[in-house]
Amino acid sequence: MKRQSNKPKVVIIGGGFGGLNAAKALGNKDVEVILIDRKNHHTFQPLLYQVATAVLSPGEIALPIRRALHRYKNVEVVLGEVAGFDLEQKNVHLSDGAQIPFDYLIVAAGARHCYFGRDEWEAEAPGLKTIEDALEIRRRVLLAFELAERKAVITGKPEPVVFAVVGGGPTGVELAGAIAGIARETLAEDFKLIDTRNARVLLFEHSPNVLATFAESLSQKAERHLRELGVEVFTHSLVKEIEPGRIKVGEEWIKCDVTLWGTGVSASPLGKALGAELVGRASKVRVRADLSIPNHQNIFVIGDMAFFEDENGVVPGVATAAMQQATCAARNILRDLKRESRQAFKYVNKGSMATIGRHKAIAQIGNWRFSGFVAWLVWMLVHVVSLIDPHHRRLVLREWLWSYFTNQRGVRLITGSVRSGTTEARL
Repeated sequence: MKRQSNKPKVVIIGGGFGGLNAAKALGNKDVEVILIDRKNHHTFQPLLYQVATAVLSPGEIALPIRRALHRYKNVEVVLGEVAGFDLEQKNVHLSDGAQIPFDYLIVAAGARHCYFGRDEWEAEAPGLKTIEDALEIRRRVLLAFELAERKAVITGKPEPVVFAVVGGGPTGVELAGAIAGIARETLAEDFKLIDTRNARVLLFEHSPNVLATFAESLSQKAERHLRELGVEVFTHSLVKEIEPGRIKVGEEWIKCDVTLWGTGVSASPLGKALGAELVGRASKVRVRADLSIPNHQNIFVIGDMAFFEDENGVVPGVATAAMQQATCAARNILRDLKRESRQAFKYVNKGSMATIGRHKAIAQIGNWRFSGFVAWLVWMLVHVVSLIDPHHRRLVLREWLWSYFTNQRGVRLITGSVRSGTTEARL
């Protein structure tokens, strides 16, 4: 690929929170920016679980990257998958053989769910990181009830549907609470032979508490809220095997119709391609104070891929951290061009929140700790405001209000093949 100008070229990999905000921070500045992503849209990941549980549609939480950056005349978007780098020649290699040169590189390729060496589990226990993941989970959840009704029609023996959620972090807790809400409220009057309220939602967490990164008092409240919703919470419970129709917890096999994965993340394998030091099971790239990697001052790693530790500990892989790192990396590039010294990254913790079910949530903001309806209301307002597109804010708020007052979910569509896990249902 030939240079379009003599301006310094900044290549950004990834259109998530980090990459998108880096592009905005460099927008309309005296640099040429190219953002590369294998998808044409930015996904608001904190609301993916609401797509997975039929509250929202994909178009309400995803925005074309070009649309998000259309105001910035110096930013170009390239649809492609990065295969590797030539750091000495300063080229990014795409999977189709194309090469894109750079003067500065910002790598924000994110992370995927990690199965701790058991990648074969993914077929039976999908995780939740992309729109495609959310649609697959939605399909399996809704299909499980349909197959239970079908079996009751054929055999005359209704049986409760069993869901197993592995992992008691925010993703697992949000999925478990939402599925319990679907079973006990949304679908309660839609089936004739099965009683969806009898569905079992099992949540397994290896550590002593769910939402272990929160204060212990909030963690305990979250577990209580889950139990009030009907979720069966099992702590100190390690899932050892996952097979079609069952999982092994400790030494016990447990039958389940749907298994979902809500634990463990692994940084993009592009970190290894950079030749940098990788840290921990998540294989994050250790970065310096200015977010660059050793021996390559012109290469920055941010977001879920970056391992950054300050006096307060390791910076978490959350959206607010990625956005702050994006701003810092972009500013340091601009400071280089002005021949000014770089600034060290300083993370500002803006708090943590997790929703558990209908009007139930927990929030931890500075020294404030609160839960229940107030926390849910704060969670709702923060997420609406954080959506990039004003039109999306209106759509999401409308869907939430309709769902709140009617106990219904507007996107209960089963798409794709009619199968649950690897077991095909021949209708």
